[in-house]
Amino acid sequence: MAMAVYTTVMEEITGYTGLSPAAFFTILALMVMVYTTVCGMFVAPEDFNKPPVVMANNLSSNILNMNNSTAKPLQLGEVTEHQLKAYDGSDPNKPILIAIKGQIYDVSASRMFYGPGGAYAMFAGREASRALALLSFKPQDINGNLEGLDASELDILQDWEDKFMDKYVKVGHLAS
Repeated sequence: MAMAVYTTVMEEITGYTGLSPAAFFTILALMVMVYTTVCGMFVAPEDFNKPPVVMANNLSSNILNMNNSTAKPLQLGEVTEHQLKAYDGSDPNKPILIAIKGQIYDVSASRMFYGPGGAYAMFAGREASRALALLSFKPQDINGNLEGLDASELDILQDWEDKFMDKYVKVGHLAS
Protein backbone atom coordinates (compact mmCIF):
# COMPACT_ATOMS: atom_id res chain seq x y z
CA MET A 1 0.00 0.00 0.00
CA ALA A 2 2.71 2.53 1.02
CA MET A 3 4.75 1.68 -2.05
CA ALA A 4 1.73 2.28 -4.29
CA VAL A 5 1.18 5.75 -2.75
CA TYR A 6 4.88 6.57 -3.17
CA THR A 7 4.86 5.47 -6.82
CA THR A 8 1.67 7.45 -7.51
CA VAL A 9 3.08 10.61 -5.92
CA MET A 10 6.33 10.31 -7.89
CA GLU A 11 4.39 9.84 -11.15
CA GLU A 12 2.17 12.84 -10.38
CA ILE A 13 5.21 15.04 -9.68
CA THR A 14 6.70 14.06 -13.03
CA GLY A 15 3.35 14.52 -14.79
CA TYR A 16 2.63 18.01 -13.35
CA THR A 17 6.12 19.47 -13.40
CA GLY A 18 7.94 17.57 -16.13
CA LEU A 19 10.81 17.11 -13.67
CA SER A 20 12.21 13.98 -12.14
CA PRO A 21 11.26 13.64 -8.46
CA ALA A 22 14.92 14.20 -7.48
CA ALA A 23 15.07 17.46 -9.45
CA PHE A 24 11.69 18.56 -8.06
CA PHE A 25 12.72 18.03 -4.43
CA THR A 26 16.12 19.63 -5.01
CA ILE A 27 14.47 22.75 -6.44
CA LEU A 28 11.92 22.74 -3.61
CA ALA A 29 14.71 22.56 -1.00
CA LEU A 30 16.58 25.43 -2.70
CA MET A 31 13.40 27.53 -2.79
CA VAL A 32 12.88 27.00 0.94
CA MET A 33 16.50 27.99 1.63
CA VAL A 34 16.22 31.15 -0.49
CA TYR A 35 12.89 32.06 1.12
CA THR A 36 14.34 31.61 4.61
CA THR A 37 17.44 33.66 3.74
CA VAL A 38 15.48 36.52 2.16
CA CYS A 39 12.96 36.63 5.02
CA GLY A 40 15.87 36.84 7.46
CA MET A 41 17.06 40.00 5.71
CA PHE A 42 13.83 41.85 6.44
CA VAL A 43 13.42 41.64 10.18
CA ALA A 44 11.51 44.39 11.95
CA PRO A 45 13.88 47.09 13.27
CA GLU A 46 12.82 46.47 16.87
CA ASP A 47 14.09 42.88 16.56
CA PHE A 48 17.67 43.95 15.85
CA ASN A 49 20.24 44.33 18.57
CA LYS A 50 20.23 48.10 18.12
CA PRO A 51 23.12 50.34 19.09
CA PRO A 52 22.48 52.82 21.90
CA VAL A 53 20.11 55.67 21.08
CA VAL A 54 21.89 58.98 20.64
CA MET A 55 20.33 61.90 22.46
CA ALA A 56 21.20 65.44 21.45
CA ASN A 57 20.33 68.82 22.95
CA ASN A 58 22.25 70.41 20.13
CA LEU A 59 24.66 69.13 17.52
CA SER A 60 27.77 69.88 19.53
CA SER A 61 26.85 67.82 22.61
CA ASN A 62 25.76 64.23 22.10
CA ILE A 63 24.93 62.05 25.09
CA LEU A 64 24.52 58.29 24.81
CA ASN A 65 21.44 56.95 26.54
CA MET A 66 22.55 53.52 27.71
CA ASN A 67 19.81 52.92 30.31
CA ASN A 68 16.61 53.50 28.35
CA SER A 69 16.68 51.92 24.90
CA THR A 70 13.07 52.94 24.19
CA ALA A 71 13.76 56.66 24.62
CA LYS A 72 13.12 58.78 21.54
CA PRO A 73 15.94 60.98 20.29
CA LEU A 74 15.51 64.62 21.20
CA GLN A 75 14.54 67.02 18.46
CA LEU A 76 17.58 68.62 16.87
CA GLY A 77 15.66 71.61 15.58
CA GLU A 78 17.20 73.57 12.76
CA VAL A 79 20.34 72.05 11.21
CA THR A 80 22.51 73.22 8.33
CA GLU A 81 23.43 70.89 5.47
CA HIS A 82 27.05 71.08 6.66
CA GLN A 83 26.05 69.94 10.18
CA LEU A 84 23.87 67.17 8.72
CA LYS A 85 26.94 65.61 7.02
CA ALA A 86 28.26 64.56 10.45
CA TYR A 87 25.35 62.11 10.72
CA ASP A 88 26.29 59.89 7.77
CA GLY A 89 26.78 56.69 9.77
CA SER A 90 30.58 56.85 9.87
CA ASP A 91 30.44 57.44 13.65
CA PRO A 92 28.63 54.50 15.32
CA ASN A 93 27.83 56.73 18.32
CA LYS A 94 25.77 59.13 16.21
CA PRO A 95 22.42 58.49 14.57
CA ILE A 96 22.12 58.24 10.80
CA LEU A 97 20.06 61.13 9.44
CA ILE A 98 18.56 61.84 6.03
CA ALA A 99 16.67 64.92 4.90
CA ILE A 100 13.70 64.80 2.54
CA LYS A 101 12.07 68.06 1.46
CA GLY A 102 13.95 69.80 4.27
CA GLN A 103 12.69 67.47 7.02
CA ILE A 104 15.33 65.38 8.82
CA TYR A 105 14.62 61.76 9.73
CA ASP A 106 16.58 59.40 11.98
CA VAL A 107 17.07 56.25 9.88
CA SER A 108 19.39 54.54 12.38
CA ALA A 109 16.94 51.65 12.70
CA SER A 110 17.86 50.73 9.11
CA ARG A 111 21.62 50.99 9.57
CA MET A 112 22.17 48.02 7.24
CA PHE A 113 20.65 50.06 4.38
CA TYR A 114 21.82 53.60 5.21
CA GLY A 115 25.01 52.92 7.17
CA PRO A 116 28.49 52.50 5.68
CA GLY A 117 28.43 49.83 3.00
CA GLY A 118 24.64 49.87 2.79
CA ALA A 119 22.77 50.13 -0.50
CA TYR A 120 21.56 53.66 0.31
CA ALA A 121 24.60 54.87 2.29
CA MET A 122 25.21 57.70 -0.19
CA PHE A 123 22.01 59.40 1.09
CA ALA A 124 23.07 59.35 4.76
CA GLY A 125 23.87 62.76 6.19
CA ARG A 126 22.48 64.45 3.08
CA GLU A 127 19.36 66.10 1.65
CA ALA A 128 18.24 63.37 -0.78
CA SER A 129 14.98 64.72 -2.23
CA ARG A 130 16.05 65.09 -5.86
CA ALA A 131 17.76 61.68 -5.99
CA LEU A 132 14.71 59.97 -4.49
CA ALA A 133 12.34 61.74 -6.89
CA LEU A 134 14.47 60.71 -9.87
CA LEU A 135 15.24 57.26 -8.41
CA SER A 136 18.87 58.17 -8.99
CA PHE A 137 22.13 57.19 -7.32
CA LYS A 138 24.13 59.84 -9.18
CA PRO A 139 26.13 62.02 -6.77
CA GLN A 140 25.03 65.21 -8.58
CA ASP A 141 21.37 64.34 -7.88
CA ILE A 142 21.77 63.96 -4.10
CA ASN A 143 20.47 67.38 -3.08
CA GLY A 144 17.27 69.21 -2.25
CA ASN A 145 16.80 70.98 -5.59
CA LEU A 146 13.30 70.18 -6.86
CA GLU A 147 13.43 72.53 -9.86
CA GLY A 148 12.57 70.92 -13.17
CA LEU A 149 10.94 67.84 -11.69
CA ASP A 150 7.69 66.80 -13.38
CA ALA A 151 4.47 65.76 -11.64
CA SER A 152 5.27 62.03 -11.73
CA GLU A 153 8.69 62.61 -10.16
CA LEU A 154 7.13 64.76 -7.44
CA ASP A 155 4.61 61.95 -6.81
CA ILE A 156 7.50 59.50 -6.41
CA LEU A 157 9.14 61.87 -3.93
CA GLN A 158 5.86 62.19 -2.02
CA ASP A 159 5.66 58.38 -1.78
CA TRP A 160 9.20 58.33 -0.34
CA GLU A 161 8.34 61.07 2.13
CA ASP A 162 5.20 59.20 3.24
CA LYS A 163 7.27 56.05 3.82
CA PHE A 164 9.83 57.96 5.86
CA MET A 165 7.13 59.66 7.94
CA ASP A 166 5.55 56.26 8.67
CA LYS A 167 8.76 54.42 9.49
CA TYR A 168 11.22 56.92 11.00
CA VAL A 169 11.24 59.65 13.64
CA LYS A 170 11.47 63.23 12.37
CA VAL A 171 14.21 64.90 14.42
CA GLY A 172 14.56 68.33 12.83
CA HIS A 173 14.62 70.37 9.67
CA LEU A 174 17.22 71.94 7.42
CA ALA A 175 17.99 75.61 7.78
CA SER A 176 16.96 77.54 4.68
